[in-house]
Amino acid sequence: MDSRPSRDLVPAPASPFQLPVAHLRSVFRTHDVERKLAKLPDRDHEHLRTTYERMLERGPERFQVKPSGVPEMTSLYAELPNFTEVLDDMRRHVALAQDSRDGLEVTPMLLLGPPGIGKTHFARRLAEMLGTGMSLVPMSSMTAGWLLSGASSQWKGSKPGKVFEALVEGQYANPVMVIDEIDKAGSDAQYHPLGALYGLLEHDTAHAFVDEFAEVPIDASQVIWVTTANDARGIPEPILNRMNVFEIDAPSPEAARQIAAQLYASIRKAHDWGRLLADEPTADVLDHLATLAPREMRRALMTGFGNARLAGRDEVRVDDLPRAGPGRGRIGFVQ
Repeated sequence: MDSRPSRDLVPAPASPFQLPVAHLRSVFRTHDVERKLAKLPDRDHEHLRTTYERMLERGPERFQVKPSGVPEMTSLYAELPNFTEVLDDMRRHVALAQDSRDGLEVTPMLLLGPPGIGKTHFARRLAEMLGTGMSLVPMSSMTAGWLLSGASSQWKGSKPGKVFEALVEGQYANPVMVIDEIDKAGSDAQYHPLGALYGLLEHDTAHAFVDEFAEVPIDASQVIWVTTANDARGIPEPILNRMNVFEIDAPSPEAARQIAAQLYASIRKAHDWGRLLADEPTADVLDHLATLAPREMRRALMTGFGNARLAGRDEVRVDDLPRAGPGRGRIGFVQ
């Protein structure tokens, strides 16, 4: 498959956390699709026919992130202080690609740690930084391998898998694909949800990934894979060996306060009503928020903002924040 960049693009306007798009890359061969379409019977496989026609209509070229330099990530480090090791690794990958003709390639990663510490949020922020969008595949509710790799067109109700959809229907050759709670993947007697990953996580074999529905080779070698798990024991060793494993600790008390302050500022800035609220939270509000898991902080802040406005105040107080309910423990901090 010819994956050489076809032409340069003018970098799109970017936020401080985005990398410019500078190349186009072919994710499939038009000839392969035309050949498959020509062999279809006249009256059968309408969904498959529509898929091939859609591929030809959209064409094979997709944007590929091309870094012009290592991005300024100070705010990300401040927002995600317990992900420093992962962010350092991302900077290394970007540094390899800058000042060269190569696109950005990122070794698949596993974020391993307790629930609620921000693993999925990190993946979203990574996708925002790269500007390539994100596809989320929650393994806890996934029991069939074909959701990743597609189901044969011979089956009733079959359709392409998530990887095919992200590359063919999306705009980018290197989207962020998040396999959430990979350790929760179920299985059945015939198909295992993780089966497709054996080839997709290997750069060489991912160049010609074949979705079982479309049966056309797709270049998935540039996909940026982020997987999350609470416990590595549920993940097959051959898949673990294909990824960089990062053990994410719960934030320290000071780091938790830092996360809460960053979240307060980002929510306030993102809404017009934020101008009616104080620029910064009080110290006791930060202390209270710091006892919560990062995923709980946003909900607590939204409740606090609303209660403050109901009271006609611009300052969020501790009494405005929800109290932990029965069975909801506090986050375990790193001392």
